[in-house]
Amino acid sequence: MNDSSLVQARREGAVAILVLNRPDSLNALNAPLVAALRRALDEVANDASVGAVVLTGAGRGFCSGGDLREGIAARPTETQGREFEQWTDNLRSAMECSRILHQMPKPTIAMMRGPAAGAGLALATACDLRIVAEDATFTTAFVKVGFPGDFGITWFLTRLVGTAKARELMYLSEKIDAPEALRLGLVNRILPADQLEAVTMQIATRIGSGPRIANRYIKRNLDAAETCSLADALDMEALHLTLTRATDDHKEAVRAFHEKRPPVFKGT
Repeated sequence: MNDSSLVQARREGAVAILVLNRPDSLNALNAPLVAALRRALDEVANDASVGAVVLTGAGRGFCSGGDLREGIAARPTETQGREFEQWTDNLRSAMECSRILHQMPKPTIAMMRGPAAGAGLALATACDLRIVAEDATFTTAFVKVGFPGDFGITWFLTRLVGTAKARELMYLSEKIDAPEALRLGLVNRILPADQLEAVTMQIATRIGSGPRIANRYIKRNLDAAETCSLADALDMEALHLTLTRATDDHKEAVRAFHEKRPPVFKGT
């Protein structure tokens, strides 16, 4: 399988759909797949016509995490020297996928069925929303293979479920089902498997056809709120609201309000 087929990309209107495509391994992450995902994410992040991004997996699972068969062969044999540094640099570069999902200037949605484990779970937690099928399961998995975590899993889990629960999920690595994930705040919605794609695309289309400039600043505000002070958050909200007052989308929304019709946003 060549790199271009490892992540299948398609468009439905303003929504870009990226599909991890190693179904025989539950979309386990290897170096070529991560490289293909990084390229696809860079492309949609910089495409002004994309209003929302959906990340999903082919087949019966979202992503089973890192491919240990390839990871064992690729790991450094020494804990110092150039080989160690190169391996660390390569891993850090791969982990940019999580940062891009979290920080790209448009909403990202993980559409999930079946297992999500390890780095696969981390990629899902990097997204703005997680919409899952009833058969979805979740586990951190890292401690079971003697790893402390990667792809931002500890950062994202702590912010989603709180520090106490994040520590429990990391140390015990127990598998949780969709209802428990919803209770914890790890996912946003649970759907019957046969409705997952249709409903997720309805949500993605609703977001993607919305005011893209406003959504960009909503995401920037929310990202900043994870670390900034209240005063800084207020300053940022004031600046971004002032900027969006000048957009065509805002003017269209005002006209639509007075004309008692839905607005038609163009992302300008």
